[in-house]
Amino acid sequence: MDPAEQLARIYQAGFEIQKYESFPRAVCVLHGDCIAVLEARPEGLALIGSAGWRMGDAIGVLVERDGRQVFQAKNQLVEATPERLRALRQFESDVQRLLSLESLQ
Repeated sequence: MDPAEQLARIYQAGFEIQKYESFPRAVCVLHGDCIAVLEARPEGLALIGSAGWRMGDAIGVLVERDGRQVFQAKNQLVEATPERLRALRQFESDVQRLLSLESLQ
């Protein structure tokens, strides 16, 4: 798949696209507070790891601390509420769906 077409679909679906210095060979897609890092591969763009929660210029990854789920970026923690977890699951599902759509041409 053509990465430019994939990015166009993602953008047209209302996602924000940004470059981060910490990921020089990748592009980040955002929607609300959810963020995913995409990398160009021979078969097209692919998600690197799991989507996470935007915490300033960092990505909070979902972890378990003291028996509860939180998003953590370095020493910052954000509670992984049911609403945030639902938003993250929907976001990741939407990104995967948009990446896998075949060219509309």
